Amino acid sequence: MNLSNIVIVLDHPDESRNIGAACRAMANNDISDLRIVGKKENYDLERIYTLAIHAKDIFDNARFYNDINEATADCTISAGTTRRRGKKRGKLLLPEEFAELAGAKTENAKVAIVFGNERAGLSDEQLDMCTLGVCIPSSENFGSLNLSHAVQILCYQMFREEKGNLTGYTPLTLQRLDKTVDCITDNLQKIGFFKMPGREDMENFWRSVLARASLSESEAQYLEKTFTKMSGLAAKNEKSNNDITS
Repeated sequence: MNLSNIVIVLDHPDESRNIGAACRAMANNDISDLRIVGKKENYDLERIYTLAIHAKDIFDNARFYNDINEATADCTISAGTTRRRGKKRGKLLLPEEFAELAGAKTENAKVAIVFGNERAGLSDEQLDMCTLGVCIPSSENFGSLNLSHAVQILCYQMFREEKGNLTGYTPLTLQRLDKTVDCITDNLQKIGFFKMPGREDMENFWRSVLARASLSESEAQYLEKTFTKMSGLAAKNEKSNNDITS
């Protein structure tokens, strides 16, 4: 995925603040090519800047067009976003499915994601100007998404596709986890928590529980320190009791 080749197209957005919020959503995900179907003079610059905050340069560099075909003429794919399904709307991809499809395309070409007007979305005629459709699943009771929220969801999926499988930490391997299990059971054995024949059952128990917990390295170390300190305190208390009684 080459995020510089992702194009965001807003078709006749109603609310200037939504444009600003969309700019911020784009900036959050390293996407900067904004195109608007409509006239620039129809929008309130102050309202746009208020919501865009530090992403106002995205609007400053935005280009304006007469229709979707014109706005996406240099793109190889144009995906129209919609929450409504129907025979005329064809097969609709989920955001993650579209991100996977767009990933390879953006290496050498531009890919557009088209968002309709806040009140009406994209009409069938407007969707016909796109090469495919993308649907963001939402509640049947309240399915309408704010324009900037929809932009955020699609931009985020593009960002994730580009960055790969992001996680906040790397879960421990089973080999590393066994060291933690050994530490726990060694210290429990020191304080007489179980008899020698029961060690295997205890090890299996902790290995199963901790594997499901997907521990990080720092969490494993904290557990090890806790059980080591626990057995140390138990040994210290036992020595103190022996000194008192001797």
